[in-house]
Amino acid sequence: MIYIISRFFCWLVLKVFFGLKVKGAQNIPRRGGFILAVNHVSYLDPAVAGVACSRLDLNYMAKKDLFSNPFMCWYMGKIQAFAVKRGTGDISAFKESFRRVKRGEGLLIFPEGTRQETGVLGKAEPGVGFLAAKLKVPVIPVYIKGTETILPKHAQRLRFNPIYVCIGPQVKIENYTNYEIVAENIMLGIKEAKNHV
Repeated sequence: MIYIISRFFCWLVLKVFFGLKVKGAQNIPRRGGFILAVNHVSYLDPAVAGVACSRLDLNYMAKKDLFSNPFMCWYMGKIQAFAVKRGTGDISAFKESFRRVKRGEGLLIFPEGTRQETGVLGKAEPGVGFLAAKLKVPVIPVYIKGTETILPKHAQRLRFNPIYVCIGPQVKIENYTNYEIVAENIMLGIKEAKNHV
């Protein structure tokens, strides 16, 4: 219930104040596990991607720092987020990802690992390729435009401008043994979604 209320509140704010527009919503699988692979330029991106996704069983990998106090730890759990230690190859986070996706739920990931200050697409972390290759579920690329100017990295206040989201078709993965190629294909899918915003 807390997740649904939070999601509705985010949708209302994003729609009313930022004119959120979503394209390609039909590309989200109706059932079964999937990965939502999203570009990352702002703190707003998880909320925007969550609202744009029609599935309510979407889970979020979030940096461990966000779970630093008891209230945030409780709230993050209620909105289907779990902690990951960035840059460490966090085995427990991978196991949790597998558990949630294998039970038929969605997983939101940011292949670049961290926010890109320039707004230019970065390189995918190799762990993303490993995750996608091992799970063998649909990987749906998403490109968000607008959040990089509303709340960029190191920003002190919000700026108001429209937000556009393009959800692309499933990324085709043919070689599941080369994780770097899988990761590159995912980024190519996001780049293609960018071309249709």
